[in-house]
Amino acid sequence: MRSFWGLMWAYWFSDRWQEAWGLAAIIVVLTALSAMASVWFAEASGELVSAIAFLHHPENPTTLKSLLASAVTLAAIVVLKEVGFTAVRHFFSTSLHRKWRAWLDRRFNDALLDRNHTHFHLQHGAVDAVLSDAAVPDNIDQRIQESIKGMTGGAIGLAMGIAGVVLSLLFVGGKIIETSTKVSGLEFLGSYASACLTLVAVVAYVPANTLLAVKIGAIQQRLDVRMQWAEGSYRRELTTLLHRSFHVAAAGGEEAQNGVHRRRYLDIDRTWARLNILTASYMGFELVYNFFSSRIVAYAPGLLPYVEARLSLQAYVTGAELANAIINDCSWFIHVMPDIARLRANAGRIVDLAKAIEDVQQPRDFYAHTGHAELHYTRQDPEFGLTIRHLELMHPGDDQPFVTTGLLHFDRGEWTLLVGESGSGKSSLLNAFNGLWPHGRGTIVLPRKVRALYAAQDIKLPTISLKELICLPDPVEAHSDTEAAAALTKAGLADFIGDLAEEGRDNQSWDQLLSGGQKQKLVLARILLLRPGLLFLDEPTSALDREAAVAFHQALKDDCPGATVISVMHDATPPKSASGEEFFDNVLVIAGGSLTKTHLSRPTGGPVGPARVRRRGEKWPVD
Repeated sequence: MRSFWGLMWAYWFSDRWQEAWGLAAIIVVLTALSAMASVWFAEASGELVSAIAFLHHPENPTTLKSLLASAVTLAAIVVLKEVGFTAVRHFFSTSLHRKWRAWLDRRFNDALLDRNHTHFHLQHGAVDAVLSDAAVPDNIDQRIQESIKGMTGGAIGLAMGIAGVVLSLLFVGGKIIETSTKVSGLEFLGSYASACLTLVAVVAYVPANTLLAVKIGAIQQRLDVRMQWAEGSYRRELTTLLHRSFHVAAAGGEEAQNGVHRRRYLDIDRTWARLNILTASYMGFELVYNFFSSRIVAYAPGLLPYVEARLSLQAYVTGAELANAIINDCSWFIHVMPDIARLRANAGRIVDLAKAIEDVQQPRDFYAHTGHAELHYTRQDPEFGLTIRHLELMHPGDDQPFVTTGLLHFDRGEWTLLVGESGSGKSSLLNAFNGLWPHGRGTIVLPRKVRALYAAQDIKLPTISLKELICLPDPVEAHSDTEAAAALTKAGLADFIGDLAEEGRDNQSWDQLLSGGQKQKLVLARILLLRPGLLFLDEPTSALDREAAVAFHQALKDDCPGATVISVMHDATPPKSASGEEFFDNVLVIAGGSLTKTHLSRPTGGPVGPARVRRRGEKWPVD
């Protein structure tokens, strides 16, 4: 789906092809019937006008019964066309729109939420768009929600319009040729002369105006893209405000935030003003075009043969209505040019997103556009724990690392406390261990077939049930309610056992309802349930008091024996058990961009090498 046509055809050749082509076939049939109804309408209009014209004819007057019959026939055709064909076609076209959009929405969500963490890379990858030719698309949420909806609806409308034009030319054009007659001065055309006049009128009038509409549509397309960007940026600021509402209130930052909103909305207002001018101009052009097409161009070709008495009034009116129908159908591009412009704008935004998603499938190549991306991840026997080999972490565009590790090794079951000043790179180091830091060099060797769990500092809970929150990333079926309840109890959240199947309480989600300390206890419950062998913790007890922090670490010691733990803390004094024993075996200090590993049993500041030194002749197998 990296091109317009690839995006257009993906659904039609997917596993839902029968649904897609079946609905499309129904729409084409109804469009053909609608085109045929235009012929019936023209004939019925001619009959009605003729009946009215001969109502007082001295020799052969129209009877009221025949006049009423003509009127009823015309009304029945209108009802059949508009209700039986057009309205029913609208139902099937909107059903196709709904199903196509749902299929694309699912595809893009599956791509964003894959095991590659594509959603994360798209937002944090190409930070500097100036340095990158793989820049992150703006307003991803808008592209999935609005652009897909607009693109699929516009594409269906475009296809229906093209089908209508082709079928109108087939049925209406055939009827024009069938009812054609001779015209003085055009004897060489024989009985096809009036049909040729109609063709000339359509060819002379419609394409020239279509070209003008295309030029106006190109301007509108650029404005539509700009408008979507402005609307998305403004909506993103509003969404961000709702997420950080407390922090804005605590800092008294309402006026500053309001200034951001005013600047974002100013982009909308300026673009909207230009769109309004263009829309009004196009409306005036379209209204004038419609008047001349229906009142002059449609009636002009048959006027000469009617004056020469080669056509009856009924035939003249029928021919004019047929000409008007074919002009109207061929003018479909003019009528929907603004929609086509929006379709192209929406499709362009979706294609850009699809390209970015595919680029992110190779994260190292993706991040290489904005800096060094030479981090390697491999596996080794779990008995050898976790090994870090000469890791260097960098910021996008930088050549110098802000953290270097040298050679580090963490044994199975070893607990390491990672400390350092704020901004020294502690969280970045944990991100790198988990494949979430893109720029730098070095090798991270993880234990094979060992479950790892990363508890990040900022805890945001999705709107799902409490049991789903505890089981993440496992499905709820993988763990019984009894196991989940036991984990909650050990974590100090026994009061919530009865709410395992609920998404919150009192119309509040768990993210809104739980305090910071309760969220950290919820993370503890998840750890106790999943029993990971490799555990990365970033400020895991920052919202807990000293006693609760001790209980947190004691639960890990008791229920996760053999787990390798690396934990970030700002507290200079590591927590100890109730009996005074150390939870952590080592302290890893980040200072000046370098790391120093110290055994807690040694004096503070006494540097040592890796906790486990390779014996002579011993190999650490790595695959």
